[in-house]
Amino acid sequence: MSDSSRPAFRRVLLKLSGESFCRSREGGISMTEVTAISKQIKEVAATGVQLAIVCGGGNILRGKQFSAVSEAIHPSTAHYMGMLATVINALALQDALENEGVPTRVQSAIRMEGVAEPFIRRRCVRHLEKGRVVILAAGTGSPFVTTDTAAALRAREIEADVLLKATKVDGVYSEDPEKNPHAVRYAEISFGDVLQQGLQVMDAQAIHHCMEHGIPILVFNFQQEGNILRAVTGERIGTLVHPKKN
Repeated sequence: MSDSSRPAFRRVLLKLSGESFCRSREGGISMTEVTAISKQIKEVAATGVQLAIVCGGGNILRGKQFSAVSEAIHPSTAHYMGMLATVINALALQDALENEGVPTRVQSAIRMEGVAEPFIRRRCVRHLEKGRVVILAAGTGSPFVTTDTAAALRAREIEADVLLKATKVDGVYSEDPEKNPHAVRYAEISFGDVLQQGLQVMDAQAIHHCMEHGIPILVFNFQQEGNILRAVTGERIGTLVHPKKN
């Protein structure tokens, strides 16, 4: 293995949004998209990095949005439905990864032993140490918690070196680049500046968890082939969100 493909981190938490599982501006699951992500993850696994993945479920159902438009569904029920959507994504990703020869485990915060292991921190870490990719589904198992916050919490629990936020944009901008073509992309920015400026990186609770535990967040565009590997090997892509340096 060349030095350029050696991992810069020992253990990584990768956050995949629900949009990663479908075509642009569509919903549901596109196995073409899932297979493409799986091939990138296979490259990452081959470096020896310990990789855990948290899935979103917005391609199927967003609990918060669903409860807002349907008075017949209690908000907590809608959130549980959203958590179950992440399990569906996790199972699709697991089969796609194993089809690529990558040993994988799915762990769910909501117990459903017929399809996934329960999330147990020690067991998760042991899988990682054995070279298995662990897909963490169902958020935290509690309603009203975003999958971004779930990713930050899991990153703390497994003592990840970095949280990789895979998106469809190439980093963090001063404004929405689709609305303002003159928006500036940051190569790096502190947690404090993200919160102060109200930048859309992750929700504030997720930012606070990473800030308190000193876990940097790398925001990057996963759709560019090879970018997940570049992120893991420490190439300067996207935007690095980090504690403010003295």
